[in-house]
Parts: sequence; C-alpha cells; structure tokens
Amino acid sequence: MARRLRPVGLDFVGTAPVRLVFARDVSAAPDAVFRALAEDVPGWPAWFSAVTLARPIGDGAGREVRLRGGARFVETVLAARRPEVYAYRVDVTNTPGARAMAEEWRLTPAGTGTRVRWTFAADGTAPFRFVLDRARPGLGRAFRDAVTSLDRRLSHP
Repeated sequence: MARRLRPVGLDFVGTAPVRLVFARDVSAAPDAVFRALAEDVPGWPAWFSAVTLARPIGDGAGREVRLRGGARFVETVLAARRPEVYAYRVDVTNTPGARAMAEEWRLTPAGTGTRVRWTFAADGTAPFRFVLDRARPGLGRAFRDAVTSLDRRLSHP
C-alpha cells in the first residue's frame, strides 16, 4: 500500500536519523555523470540493476522509480545543479515503516574523472531503521556495481 511521506528539504540529507554514504571514483567526467543521473532518468535501469523503471514526471520536476522486489517511489527533485549535485526526496512509497527519505548524488572532479558520493537519508519506525542499518553492506555493493556499470557505459557509448 502506497503512503505519503513527510516532505523534507535538501538539508535532510545531512540531518536524517539514518544516513548511508558511499563514494567511488570513476573515469567519466562530472558533466557526463550528471547527464546520466539527472537528464537520462529512463536510462537508469541500463546501469543500476536494482532499478526496473525510472521515468521523469511533471516536466522533470519529479520521478517515478520502481525497484526489483516491488518497491515503488514517486519523488520530487530537490536539486539539479550541473555538474555538482542531483538530489530528490521520496513523496510516496510502498516501503513499510518509512516516514521520510531523500537521496543526494554529489559529484566532484577527481583527476580526469569524478568522485561520485551517494547519500541515502531516511527516517522511519525503529524496525525500518534497523533493517536499513543491516542493509548497509548490500546497498554499498549495489552502489559500487551501479557506478562501475555507469562508468563503463559512459566510456563506451
């Protein structure tokens, strides 16, 4: 059953009760990574294996995302500042126990490539927070695999 979450701003990424932060360097330039994240939303399933559907809604002001396993999200884009940051909050989800969620992708130059830092920020019931804490290694692996796949995709279009 889909539920509306508490609307949060970009500051939530730094203050959420649960913050999972992962980073990886890629060879692609920040502008190319930003384009893949923010402008080619339908392309996410090609490089992020957990994503089965991603599409912009509201003329790009939001997104609809579906994950393997059945999780669904309707999101609002909070920031799309080329080429540094792409962030969004979850407005509606079927994820049990969630109260607020936001994600931020921060891109910084790293030599000739990019340092990609993904922050997953959330609040929810105690069982929800417990599950997220235990999911940290799996989410980290999913992030590393996705960013590696994205880098390959951007290097060999």
